[in-house]
Amino acid sequence: MTVTRAEIEAELARIQLPDGGDLMSRDWVRALSVEGGEVRFVIEAPSPEIARQCEPVRAAAEQAVAAMEGVTLARAALTAHGPSAKAPAAKPAAAAPPNLKIGGHPTPQQGSMKPASVKRIIAVGSGKGGVGKSTVSSNLAVALARAGKRVGLLDADIYGPSQPRMMGTTKRPASPDGKMIEPLHVHGVTLMSIGLMLDPAKAVIWRGPMLMGALQQLISQVSWGELDVLIVDLPPGTGDVQLTLCQKAEPSGAIIVSTPQDVALLDARKAMDMFNTLKTPILGMIENMSTYVCPECGHEAQIFGHGGVKTEAEKLGVPFLGSLPIDLETRLAGDAGTPVATGDGPAASAYAAMAKRLIEGGIV
Repeated sequence: MTVTRAEIEAELARIQLPDGGDLMSRDWVRALSVEGGEVRFVIEAPSPEIARQCEPVRAAAEQAVAAMEGVTLARAALTAHGPSAKAPAAKPAAAAPPNLKIGGHPTPQQGSMKPASVKRIIAVGSGKGGVGKSTVSSNLAVALARAGKRVGLLDADIYGPSQPRMMGTTKRPASPDGKMIEPLHVHGVTLMSIGLMLDPAKAVIWRGPMLMGALQQLISQVSWGELDVLIVDLPPGTGDVQLTLCQKAEPSGAIIVSTPQDVALLDARKAMDMFNTLKTPILGMIENMSTYVCPECGHEAQIFGHGGVKTEAEKLGVPFLGSLPIDLETRLAGDAGTPVATGDGPAASAYAAMAKRLIEGGIV
């Protein structure tokens, strides 16, 4: 007997919420998918504060669906709509940022600024914004960590750092001696971002030399520890940050992320030309937002086209690392600070397959 969507929704309507109503009447269920006997869904609370109190609700919903006839696997994720409320003001000493001036001019130095404890540095670039480069960076880092690798993630998008939100942390890094920064550790990944060092409400208004100085600090003044790979989430474009990274940090190579349509591939080609000019190998290309599957009817649509990145990779003779769908689960997971690769759904499997390919290919 195959379980139906309507039967699952009826079962979820039995799950009562602490402040009244049920999961269905309060419209808390998102991204419900039924594939044979496997059922996955997201419970989206109105706020992170409420979500933190609703783990028993998530567990009860998952258990109830798992017990239904015809269900072989049930997975429920808990997330929240909107940002957390501002935390109470901490004591000045606890809230003080590290005793470092971030964004000064780069310090003259001879040789590479690549830390000796980091085996490989891999840049993730796109040439343009809005193609999901930061989402791919965070999830690929998590997938590699789940595969047993020691992984670091550097958010080098100085003007628009998004990794603190995607990785689910706002904690300030420590700097006990005022010289070296202690990175954070989340989801098995060692994380550093300028977004953790500066006021998130303030714009970064810096010229090129300050960008280069910030990148130098984030690479060489961070206690990364022993890492198999440091993934660098680059900003859009082909500017100062990319130039400094390729010339000073000895990256092992770059991964290019693009959506399938021609307008995105135009900029992806420019990014690849930049890396080639700077003698940084292209390790592969990833097609993001490749397909969309309607959670209501299962219809599959190619909103941005399909296969353009694979065709481009074949034309240029570089590895094609895979395609990723555009789906609600990935968006919700990123906004909630728990990358979708931490789970075990279709998107997580896609990232795990990419991580496996990088490992088996000797890239990581």
